[in-house]
Amino acid sequence: MGEPGPPAHVRSCLAAALGPVDVIHALGGAAWMVEVDGRRLVAKSGPGAPDEADGLRQLGSAPGAPPVPDVVLVDACLLVTTAVDQMPRTHRHDDALGRDLALLHQAPYPQWGGGSSWVGACGVDPSPWPNGHAFYANRLRELAARCRLEPVVGPVAARLPELLPVGGPAMVHGDLWWGNVLSGSDGRAWVIDPSVHGGCPEEDLAMLALFGEVPDRLLRAYAEVRPLDPGWEERIGLFQLAPLLVHAVLFGGSYRSRADAVARRYA
Repeated sequence: MGEPGPPAHVRSCLAAALGPVDVIHALGGAAWMVEVDGRRLVAKSGPGAPDEADGLRQLGSAPGAPPVPDVVLVDACLLVTTAVDQMPRTHRHDDALGRDLALLHQAPYPQWGGGSSWVGACGVDPSPWPNGHAFYANRLRELAARCRLEPVVGPVAARLPELLPVGGPAMVHGDLWWGNVLSGSDGRAWVIDPSVHGGCPEEDLAMLALFGEVPDRLLRAYAEVRPLDPGWEERIGLFQLAPLLVHAVLFGGSYRSRADAVARRYA
């Protein structure tokens, strides 16, 4: 049996807007590689499509930021972008990602928070906040309430004025795990599936470290453009708490245990 294609309503939407769908390959989840009128495109179905499209456009407009696919089509539940030609990851990609992330993080954002209403498949409050500790406290408490971790996360939220670094807000990708980094055949590290908002740059670095190693050369390339703030290594776990809570909301199990353990370190 062949790989499953998108449901009928996705096919019909693609055909109506772009032309007949010639070739389809499943990419996992609710995403497919499609060929329409000779163009390779990626179609992704889900309620966060408009926010993701807006995030891609924001990243694409930030000078020097990591490259992103172009938005071809977006509606309430469907996002279509150009496909990225890929190759195996090399040192060149790590250098490029470090440098380009630092340039992205030099882009100011008009408020803390704001931006996307989704982190992956998890809905979040997109409200803007007057300062960083208010934004992160709201994000942590909101997520903790949904996975019954308020007692341990509440003290962390209360300590944020003393725990967070100064500065910001900056534009951050917001969901930068390695699965959302593509090694382009052009030698650059492309990024996809953003949850763009105003935040602390350490968010993106901590997320990269959550599900994989962050190479030293990436950090060196980053620091050559934008020096890392003192104590950033001690805050990696702090900035991993929100994505762990997102995963606890979505999947429970070991993610809830990990979020509990991390929260206790900073409570």
